[in-house]
Amino acid sequence: MRHHTSGTSRTVRRTALVTGLAALAAALATPWSAGTPVAHAAGGGRSTAASGDCSAGQLCLWSKPDFGGRRQTHELSGTDIESCVTLPEGTTAASLANRTGRPVTTYQSAVCAETGEFDTYPGGGSWVPRSPYQVRAFKLWEH
Repeated sequence: MRHHTSGTSRTVRRTALVTGLAALAAALATPWSAGTPVAHAAGGGRSTAASGDCSAGQLCLWSKPDFGGRRQTHELSGTDIESCVTLPEGTTAASLANRTGRPVTTYQSAVCAETGEFDTYPGGGSWVPRSPYQVRAFKLWEH
């Protein structure tokens, strides 16, 4: 079980490192496979096929790993900052892209309880092809 203090720069740095390492591992594991999803951290060179279709300003959650299955999108205009947003009953997310410009914490718990797994991803652009747990809720944070 991981415990993180929400909004800390240490957690964001650690999560950015993990996201970057996941992208590197995915790229090294399948360098010659056309059409294979590969995670990319924030920045240029991202293609829609490689990292899921998620527009700037959105948090996108997919029901299956590697940006597959049903996609849910959330935007700042319809999401309260620092409030727990529970995914619809019976749905979970296995991959995500955070393009909101704000850090987001995903939770294994449907009520954002810190007794289960949770991780914070940077808001500058984070693509997570395989969450280490089924995401059931999230919180968007101030910068």
